[in-house]
Amino acid sequence: MFVHIIHLPVAAGLQPGCQPSFGVGKARVGDANLVETKLLPPCFDLRSKRLKVSQTARRIIVLHAHSEHDSEPPACLHLPDENATLAAGARLAAGLPDRLRIFLLGDLGAGKTTLTRGLLRGLGFTGRVKSPTYTLVEPYKNSRIAVYHFDFYRFTHAEEFLEAGLEEYFEGDGICLVEWPKLAQPYLPAADLEIGLRISASGGRDLELRALSTEGRQCLEKFISAADTHRP
Repeated sequence: MFVHIIHLPVAAGLQPGCQPSFGVGKARVGDANLVETKLLPPCFDLRSKRLKVSQTARRIIVLHAHSEHDSEPPACLHLPDENATLAAGARLAAGLPDRLRIFLLGDLGAGKTTLTRGLLRGLGFTGRVKSPTYTLVEPYKNSRIAVYHFDFYRFTHAEEFLEAGLEEYFEGDGICLVEWPKLAQPYLPAADLEIGLRISASGGRDLELRALSTEGRQCLEKFISAADTHRP
């Protein structure tokens, strides 16, 4: 078991319910040091309703308890508002390689395009960022790394992926961000990184990142490490 201690910044406007803490799935926590025995896989969680909020950096413990054959534990992050979602995208951009396939999971309105906008801003793109729902793909080449943003929501059958010749985008360098990837299976290449977004019952969005390849794990580790370097 490897333990990484990470310092995270807390924005000045952070409200109770958004303070960093180590989370383990949805297990009930009765005390800061006691956790019930039935636990879900550990995750990197920035939410807590138990602790007081202050303006100082927080110490977050991330546990990596897995063998080489186990699935990686996800990194979980609460995003209280749109600015936090944009910041998460920019932080992700800082650790991107020249080539990566990212699946964006989440319902309509979950914040996938907002996260993509933050990522592109982090790569230096300053133009308009829009959802590719009707165009299938929006290319962004005027940034540090070429980014291709896909949306397969309107697919009626998976073969449309091949009919549109979209597989060519996945053969070279660049970042491929894919919304609604299941609608293009089994033709869509496997993801390196899977990012889930969902609307939180407490407000804002919940973000979950899971590495599915060596490149994806390296990107995820840089994303977590960036939390320490961004503290005030």
